[in-house]
Amino acid sequence: MAPPSLPLFAPKLRRRSLLTAALATTAGATLLVPQHSLAQSADKTLRIGYQRYGTLIILKQSGLLEKALSSVGWTIKWSEFIAGPQMLQALAANAIDLAETGDAPPIFAQSNWPDRLVYIGHSGPAPLGEGLLVQKEGEIKTLKDLKGKKVAFNRGSNVHYLLLNALTQAGLTIADIHPVNLTPAAARAAFETGQIDAWAIWDPYLAAGEALPSARLLTNAENLSPNRQFLLSARAFAEQNPDIVRRIISTLSGLKAWVTQNQQDLVHTLATSTGLEASVIQTALSRLSLDVDFMDAQTQAEQQKAADLLTQKALIPHSLHVQDMIWKG
Repeated sequence: MAPPSLPLFAPKLRRRSLLTAALATTAGATLLVPQHSLAQSADKTLRIGYQRYGTLIILKQSGLLEKALSSVGWTIKWSEFIAGPQMLQALAANAIDLAETGDAPPIFAQSNWPDRLVYIGHSGPAPLGEGLLVQKEGEIKTLKDLKGKKVAFNRGSNVHYLLLNALTQAGLTIADIHPVNLTPAAARAAFETGQIDAWAIWDPYLAAGEALPSARLLTNAENLSPNRQFLLSARAFAEQNPDIVRRIISTLSGLKAWVTQNQQDLVHTLATSTGLEASVIQTALSRLSLDVDFMDAQTQAEQQKAADLLTQKALIPHSLHVQDMIWKG
């Protein structure tokens, strides 16, 4: 059973440390999903976790994977998650078989569960799809102006890594700001009411935030982070079902053509399901890379750079080797 869907911009602020979630013990992680869902996946049922951004939500809408797997007797169960850290918890707890997240969550997951997950693929870079929003009439004009300000972000998420890089570029550290750990919906509410000065966020929430009269984009991820999406699987699932993994990547590699042919319907469907304006969805889609392939040396090096920075900042307890988590199938 998927976790209950949350309103996209909930009126009540909900605070949860996603970094804590990302580094939770396995026992703690199992508390976040129904116990009956922790059983081994039913025979030939692929359990996929997805967010309201990325290639997997589009894949879900397309129905392409159902067609690709039905010929070999597989069915699919889709479960929505609010962000990457929670999704990888579920993956490590054997509640799902496949997930897609940004760059930082897999690194936290590898630190906590080194043998449970594997990278199976990646998207192309999408640096315009995440950024830092500030109050339009506020004092923040440059990255250096973040010093002493309240900055909201999801700890353990891709924008956590973006913020670290932005602060480093400005000669600052996380200790120079007042970090506020908020989910996207809570951060949106806090930003609109002026309780925070800046907000590090990803699409489609970024695109929605940019449309606010009170918001101004301080920077996107250009020259700071590639902002790729990574496809991850439970190691046991990938090793036991290599043909299915290859079918997944092959199907995703054809997703761009489907989107080109069905863009209007896709925008309408996603706008209806998220409650966002069609123009916001269109903007987010235009910044999303639909180029999907297996992991390669370049993306491995990018992830190793991110892992090294998180180690340097003492956000993970020890150094790790990204290559140890790459599927060799």
